[in-house]
Order: sequence, then structure tokens, then C-alpha cells
Amino acid sequence: MIRVVVVDDQQLMRSGLVALLERDAEITVVGQAGDGTAGVATVRAERPDVVLMDIRMPGVDGIEATRRIVADERLRATRVVMLTTFDTDEHIFAAIQVGAAGFLLKDTDPDDLRAAVRTVANGDALLSPSVTRRVLAQVAADRRTTDPSRLAPLTDRERELLVEIAAGRSNTEIAARLYLTAATTRTYVSRLLTKLDARDRAQLVHIAYESGLSTPGDPPTG
Repeated sequence: MIRVVVVDDQQLMRSGLVALLERDAEITVVGQAGDGTAGVATVRAERPDVVLMDIRMPGVDGIEATRRIVADERLRATRVVMLTTFDTDEHIFAAIQVGAAGFLLKDTDPDDLRAAVRTVANGDALLSPSVTRRVLAQVAADRRTTDPSRLAPLTDRERELLVEIAAGRSNTEIAARLYLTAATTRTYVSRLLTKLDARDRAQLVHIAYESGLSTPGDPPTG
């Protein structure tokens, strides 16, 4: 069972998300909150697998709440997915920087919403890869400070894997493209997380852009 906490300052939005999520037999909503402070407290109490966190809230917003969750060692297994109304929201860049696992548009199709929660709970592909990658590329074009030295510990093969992850591909897709087994692909991803001191795949994408390994001009994925 995937345990979820929903944090959004709009009661109607929270109720709608809870109703949609609980139509999936594999998902249970264990808590909800209307602001960042209450959200962090609820997450610390429930230790869910996934948090759906609104970016823009009065007081403690979603970015600061996510920073506090990610900084809590007891919550290392919890993944935070940011909720936003706009796919060009520049706050998304800050959310990725503080450790969000990805983001999701609030008008996402209900089936895609539930699938996204299952995906991030399983630690597989970055949520909404095509949209996430487009926004990161846009922001990276303006703000990236290229520092290739961070990739020095990586082998050529690990760099190949990092490029594929930055393109938003899942482990299954990467295995097929690089002629690897599923187990070998998982091992490579684990090594990348360790060598680059990254919390999850979202941070790996961030590192790929900041290091210059992936660029806004790279071909988009499907």
C-alpha cells in the first residue's frame, strides 16, 4: 500500500485529490494539511511514501516545507511531488534544488495522477518527464553554472546513464537503449546516486544540467 499525504491550501483541491487518489486500491491517503507548517508536522507524524505538495501557499510555502522534509533524516524514504498550476512555474527550479522528486500539474488526468504517485513511490522515472525536462531546460539555459568537475568520479558508462536519466527515461527504457539488463540498470542508477550524493532521480537531472552534460538543445524524449 502506498501511503500519501496531501498538502494544499485550497480545501476543494485537497478533497478532490484525496477522492481521486483513493479510487486506486494501492493508494491510501493517511493525512492532509492546508499549509506548509501543518504539512511538515503531518508528514513527520505519518512518514508517508509520497507527499503531494502545493508550491504556492501563504506562510510556509511548498518549497520551504519540502526543504524541511528532505532535511529530516527520518524521512529519507519520503518523496515529495510538487503541485503547480502552470508548467512554466519558475518556482519548480527552486523545488528541485531543495530535493523535490518532481512535479505534477494540478489539471493532470486522474489516471495519470494515480500512475504518477505509483511511479515515484517505486523510485522509477521522474514524474512528467517531458514537462519537467522542458522547464528544467528553460531555466538551465538562463541560470546554469557549468561545473563538469562534479562528474569526475563517473565512468563513461555512468555518464551515459546520467544522460538517459536527464532525458526522463525509465529504467526499462534505459535498459533497452543501452542493451543492459534491468538489474544492471538499477545498479548503475544506485551508483550514480551514491557518487553524486543525490537524493533521487530529480536531483540527478539537476546535476546533469548544471554540469553541462545535458543541455536545453538535446533532442526531446517521447
